[in-house]
Order: sequence, then structure tokens, then C-alpha cells
Amino acid sequence: MNTPYHYTECGLDNVLVYGIAPCIDDDGDEVITIPNINGLHKAIALTIIAREALMSGKELRFLRTEMGMTQAELARCVHKEAISVGRWERNETPIDPNAETLVRLMAQEKLELSLNVSVEELSGYSVQTANVPPIEIDGIDPDNYHQRVAA
Repeated sequence: MNTPYHYTECGLDNVLVYGIAPCIDDDGDEVITIPNINGLHKAIALTIIAREALMSGKELRFLRTEMGMTQAELARCVHKEAISVGRWERNETPIDPNAETLVRLMAQEKLELSLNVSVEELSGYSVQTANVPPIEIDGIDPDNYHQRVAA
């Protein structure tokens, strides 16, 4: 299946999942069923923290929510006020690059994600880029969701 599913249910506008086939429900409507949502969300989180680009406010909120943290809890960890986290998540102000690096490290630890880069390398990922590509996930095997490799 070449047509990706635009997965907006996670709160992000830029997630495409490939390999998910629609099925027909009891009413005859075409529906999408996504098995292993936790695995899919881990793959999305890993893609966000491994991407060499500034994360968006929605991506920050996605990571914070996946880590089970409130804005106030995250703010304490990055030594900022909760109101700052709210502004970052609403894209009212840019995310502090040092705080973003800490969020990436925390997400890696709390969500048990495997990213084999040094802290120094990871700190360099929080950079402005002209074009941030969508998050593309290979969903052919729901037990092994992973970032889609460009063909």
C-alpha cells in the first residue's frame, strides 16, 4: 500500500503511516484500525528526538504527554516557568534550545528509546531548518513500527 494514512489522532499534523490497510466495519464504512498504538507513538517520539531540526510546539506537547508529565513538571525539569512551556507548545515563543535538548534526553530515557548519539550531537539537533519533512512511519509490521527510510 503506497498511500499513507495521515495520522492526526496523536495531536500532530505531520505524521504519515505507511502500510496500514483500511478495513470495512459492520456498517460498510471504510475505517482504519491501528494496532499497537503504544509502539506507534514510540516510533513517532524516536523520530522527533532523532530529527536534526527544531521541534514544533505540538511535537513538544506530544513528547511531554507521552512521558506522562504536566507542563509544570516539565518546566521544573528544564528550569523554566510552566507558562513558558505553554507558550512553547502553542508556538507563541521559540523553544529554548537547551530546554529542547533536555526534553530530547528525558524522552529518550522515560520512553526507553534507543538513540545512539552523544549528548553533544543531540544538542546540535535543535537547529532551525528551512524545510522540516513529515514524520513518516513504516506501519507494515505493527510489532515493529519504525521511521520510514526514503526510497
